[in-house]
Amino acid sequence: MLLLLHVLMLSLLSSGSARVQDFEGECGQFFANKKPPTRFAGAQYKQICQMQNYVYYYATFYDTDKRIPLYSAYKFKEIKNCTRLNNWYIEPQLDDDNGSPNMQFENEKIQGLGVHQALDEDYRNSGYDRGHLAPVFQAQSQSCADATFTLTNAAPQNPSFNRGQWRILERNITIFLQSECKLYTVYIVTGVVPGTKNISDRVKVPSHFWTAFCCLDNNKKCQISRGFIGVNENITPKNETVKDLEKELETLYKVKSFKLFDNSTEPPAKKKKSKK
Repeated sequence: MLLLLHVLMLSLLSSGSARVQDFEGECGQFFANKKPPTRFAGAQYKQICQMQNYVYYYATFYDTDKRIPLYSAYKFKEIKNCTRLNNWYIEPQLDDDNGSPNMQFENEKIQGLGVHQALDEDYRNSGYDRGHLAPVFQAQSQSCADATFTLTNAAPQNPSFNRGQWRILERNITIFLQSECKLYTVYIVTGVVPGTKNISDRVKVPSHFWTAFCCLDNNKKCQISRGFIGVNENITPKNETVKDLEKELETLYKVKSFKLFDNSTEPPAKKKKSKK
């Protein structure tokens, strides 16, 4: 019994203060077939079900060392034309084991605030925008749009890119999905590749931003999917297949395999007609 208790305590301590240890169990609803993209091993990586007022809105895989999210996953239904908040939330439980399960504004008193996450002051006069991963324009409701304004869902983004080509891409994807994927359940994953620069000597600036979508049918297959990736500059992002994006991310992340969606979501390959 004592050995079991010791193992349990070690498990709790090693998991840090992130809200969940298992994406599938707490926020699988935001992943195609409830399977999240590839996760990396390491105590600095935290799985966060983004919660506001005790409601989950999307999921984020967060790097507490670099103080940026690696990706956020969410669902899309239709354009809601939500308004934007002027303030940004933070994640209390990343810095305080006894912190609230809800995202909060920084003016709340939180023990150790900023040790494991970015703060608003990190971005001030940095020359970078707080670039959303789960964006306002694709939010399912006004409350969901509000919940995207948390710094655990943002990374330093070149202002001209954020307000230029990336904004255009988000809008074009949204319009396409609303038109072409009405009959499907739409899953989106948006992420970054950490670069070499920092702001405030604390927060890593991404070298790339990327996004991909899967329009899942009733047989749990992606009937329509696409991927996009762009350098963190005001240059048009590349439009490519999900498989090609995965290969590029494997190179950029320096890993053997990186999957955006569950392999079983891929529709069966069409048989080639035999020549007579």
